[in-house]
Amino acid sequence: MKVLVPVKRVIDYNVKVRVKSDQTGVDLANVKMSMNPFDEISVEEAVRMKEAGTATEVIAVSIGPQQAQETIRTALAMGADRGILIKTDDDVEPLGVAKLLAKVVEAESPDLVILGKQAIDDDSNQTGQMLGALLGWPQGTFASEVKAEGGTVNVTREVDGGLQTVALEGPAIVTTDLRLNEPRYASLPNIMKAKKKPIDMKEPGDYGVDISPRLTVIKVTEPPVREAGEKVEDVATLVEKLKTAGAV
Repeated sequence: MKVLVPVKRVIDYNVKVRVKSDQTGVDLANVKMSMNPFDEISVEEAVRMKEAGTATEVIAVSIGPQQAQETIRTALAMGADRGILIKTDDDVEPLGVAKLLAKVVEAESPDLVILGKQAIDDDSNQTGQMLGALLGWPQGTFASEVKAEGGTVNVTREVDGGLQTVALEGPAIVTTDLRLNEPRYASLPNIMKAKKKPIDMKEPGDYGVDISPRLTVIKVTEPPVREAGEKVEDVATLVEKLKTAGAV
């Protein structure tokens, strides 16, 4: 089984995001970047499948600027075999990403595409579903457990009412949730080995995909500061305050 794992370069989750003074977007100057945490989970799952003998090759693919090579190298250090960077300095919307990934799938013919359910920068939660629609492949989203048996992938999904298990006839799309696994830290020897693993350099034009944006960002603002709470002496006082505020 060949597994394709898309990974995205985002602002590190430990960094406090700053909005530009002109409110046109987020300030990325001198900001630490790292792999999207949900994508780390998908890389870990793919590598575990390879270690278990289920997968034969793990390919990491990223769409972004030249610096996205670092994100791919992280995936290679975790255990992926090779990488593909589709280089572009433009912001690519989820539909554009899905179209590019569909072309990569056509070229690489993987048996499984496993990716994070969403990126922590835009929180769109769209790419996996769009990719499944473009390819006509079955999909298992929000996966908390993945088991590949023969040509079938059993995916346990987290839903509002609990857990749902679906059986996907491969090839298939899986998007990962937080509780699927705990990603490993790349060891120094593996980081050194990753430097020798190949990364193919591509551009959107190589796949004949138009990634022109369809949406226009009008304004980006920080969320309002949450007001401090207020303590009350008893339930009666609480109800009275809620009535006064028009909450009940």
